[in-house]
Amino acid sequence: MARALPPSPLRTPWRWAVAGALLGAMLALAAFAPATWLARWVAAQSGQRLLLADARGTLWSGSAVAVLGGGPGSRDARALPGRLHWRLRAGLRGPGGAGGPGLELALRQECCIDDALRVRAQPGIGRLRLAIDRAAPAHAHWPAAWLAGLGAPFNTLHLGGSLQLQAEDLSVEWVQGRVRLAGQAELRLQDLSSRLSTLPALGSYRLVLSGAQDPAEGTRLALQTLRGPLRLSGHGHWAGAKLRFRGQAEAEPGSEAMLNNLLNLLGQRQGPLALLAIG
Repeated sequence: MARALPPSPLRTPWRWAVAGALLGAMLALAAFAPATWLARWVAAQSGQRLLLADARGTLWSGSAVAVLGGGPGSRDARALPGRLHWRLRAGLRGPGGAGGPGLELALRQECCIDDALRVRAQPGIGRLRLAIDRAAPAHAHWPAAWLAGLGAPFNTLHLGGSLQLQAEDLSVEWVQGRVRLAGQAELRLQDLSSRLSTLPALGSYRLVLSGAQDPAEGTRLALQTLRGPLRLSGHGHWAGAKLRFRGQAEAEPGSEAMLNNLLNLLGQRQGPLALLAIG
């Protein structure tokens, strides 16, 4: 019976050379991955509602124009002024070295992020976790008019004012297409106004997003009025691409006539109330 011949000493170095070339090509591809890869991922995960237009640079260091849209086929897209810049660094860990190796994402934008917003990212097979540490809370602000890009009803309300985000000890995890949120974030709708009302300001409001104990419930939402003639309140939850919200809107005494048309637009009327319903 013939015995197998041992590998030729001339062929072994070639195998190592080919393996080394393939590894080098993979590392080079990762190092110089274009920024458009990140733009495509963000668009897919947001259902085409958040877009990184005109993406330049690489996955690790790049910039783009942040655009809000109403989904595929929407014509209401709105872009923020200037460019959103990002930088990814590898090999970082959580506070005290916990949490395992990962990435740090630093975001900055002249119009809307005063200091660099830092987020820890931990990718895995079929999952991605983004976290904001209590030691480095997130602060950002955007013009309320940006929401018009999402379509109805924001494109009809023509909002003025600002959106102010505050988040600490917050994490968002994508697992096989599903989103899980842990911790809490607060979005303040400051000094909102609308072209549909003659009032100079409708009021200021607080929207709190928090993770539910049952992951199937998704993210809980709670809306309350801080001040102003238009009173808004309600609760809801956001699971995957499904948003369900129920609440009410009403005018404070003395402002009914100036807010009547706006209340008719916001929801079904029930006496002085407008019932808010999404999903």
